[in-house]
Amino acid sequence: MSEEQNKPAEAEVEQTEAAKDAQQTPAGNGAGNGERVAQLEAEVASLKDQLLRQMAEVENTRRRAQRDREDASKFAVSSFAKELVSVADNLRRALDAVPAEGREHDEMLKSLAVGVEATERQLYAAFDRAGIKKIDPSGELFDPNFHQVMFEIENTGKPAGTVVQVLQPGYTIHGRLLREAMVGVAKAGPNEASGQHVDTKA
Repeated sequence: MSEEQNKPAEAEVEQTEAAKDAQQTPAGNGAGNGERVAQLEAEVASLKDQLLRQMAEVENTRRRAQRDREDASKFAVSSFAKELVSVADNLRRALDAVPAEGREHDEMLKSLAVGVEATERQLYAAFDRAGIKKIDPSGELFDPNFHQVMFEIENTGKPAGTVVQVLQPGYTIHGRLLREAMVGVAKAGPNEASGQHVDTKA
């Protein structure tokens, strides 16, 4: 048989082998591609989770910084406000020292008192704009967060722990304690101390 007759047979063999390879290759590549896709999807999910966590952390940091700025703005004047509340105390003491009879009979004393009252009103208006509130706990139950007990008073007819006298008012700034109120409270009687309460309405 000549070489020219052998060539078609060899070509047929090569075509058959190529066909087999073509049939096997797609299946093999498909399995490999599926694993690669799953791997990439897992990486994408992991990166997405990391990104979301980082975004949440950045947002939390931004909010904390904003709160810090707001607090600094609100409470930066606290030390100055403490000085001003002492001025308010002195204005009230000056007004309390003016007797009612003196106002009626002394025109100059009356004018002075009116001027001090106007100054006090302006000062409290400024306090209000700055978020400073006065604490006057007369008749309220003692609150250790806002009151400082200076003494106890017996036989007041009030429940034990009730504020019956305010020596010095307290103040808050934006809800935070600026100065405690100095108070005197009702002392528990013997019946209250023993856990027995007397019904005063009987």
